[in-house]
Amino acid sequence: MELKVPNYIKTVFIALLIIIIVFFMIVAKAILVPLLISGYIAMLLTSSCNALERRKIPRSLSAAICLLIFVAFIGGICLLIYLQVRGFMNDLGDGLATKLNEFVIMANKWAMDNFGFDFGMPHGFEMKKAVEIVQPEEGGTTQLVFSTLNTLSNIILLPVFIFFLLIYRDHLAIFVTKVFSKQDNTFLLDKLTSIRKIVHSYIMGAGKVMLILAVVNTLVLFALGIKHAIFFGVLAGMLNIIPYLGPSLGAILPFLFALITKDSLFYPVAVVVAFTFIQLLEGAVLTPKITGGNVSLNALVTFLGLLIGGAIWGILGMILIIPTIAILKKLFELSPDTQPYAYLFGEEDSHWFKKRERKTQRAKAQKEKNKESDTKVEKIMKKGE
Repeated sequence: MELKVPNYIKTVFIALLIIIIVFFMIVAKAILVPLLISGYIAMLLTSSCNALERRKIPRSLSAAICLLIFVAFIGGICLLIYLQVRGFMNDLGDGLATKLNEFVIMANKWAMDNFGFDFGMPHGFEMKKAVEIVQPEEGGTTQLVFSTLNTLSNIILLPVFIFFLLIYRDHLAIFVTKVFSKQDNTFLLDKLTSIRKIVHSYIMGAGKVMLILAVVNTLVLFALGIKHAIFFGVLAGMLNIIPYLGPSLGAILPFLFALITKDSLFYPVAVVVAFTFIQLLEGAVLTPKITGGNVSLNALVTFLGLLIGGAIWGILGMILIIPTIAILKKLFELSPDTQPYAYLFGEEDSHWFKKRERKTQRAKAQKEKNKESDTKVEKIMKKGE
């Protein structure tokens, strides 16, 4: 005899499971963040590995080749960013620091005179205070060393995780089919393939959007005569991966730089107007055309996810949380008990009540039809007697 659990008990259990998962994410941050990043990169490289394996190349060798090409590509991007940052820092030492100090003194005086608010920098920008804000003196050199070692260990872990995930991807798929043993294997494999395609499409689409925005932002800044246009344009394009908040953060730096280095207010205002127009164009045309509805999450869940991801894992959490919620949505669709939560994460179905009403009416009509049929059968049976 199968024991039926009330729906409210199931809801409590699922809510407790979500709380436990969030707690585990907080406690195991050091291992989960690199593992999750590696998992998404492995999903991105899986199609390339499959293509190499179809050419009779062993799985371990194909995984190593794809990983080396990916590392070389990321290394090239990091080198470009380093060169741009170095040029910006060199310019910072050639008179830009003096202009920055003058601007800070003027802004501090204006805020004090008009609002009575003191930024604590009456003599300009002091690097010592900035270092104290970023790293308190309590930690000292030892904390800095341990923090650097921790960052390096995470970077080293990434390629190791990616390599093993690429090799054992079939093993993990079999594990999922064993967990959901009551489901059809073909159905489960289709769902796993769709999850991988969702992550692949999301990452590739986000990368294309970032590249287009980086080029357009750079061209706009060049047209306005803003120095270090490549640095600001690429940075703004990369920050676009953070939904809602990224575009605003990407516009702040070129706006402040134009405000400090240019004599006219036209340039900072033009930067804000141009970046706003670009983001409107991105939201209305680029993202729907390139990424489409691959993630299919509603705006409320996306915004809450950004807040939770930022609170748990910081900036990386805000980047990783969107594909993670999309995967959870697909996993919730595997079981009838969790399908309502999958709908909660997804887009709104405005015709659901109408569909339910039509379904109820069809059920009632079918019930009345069956009743009439049973009545006719009873009458025939009585006549036969």
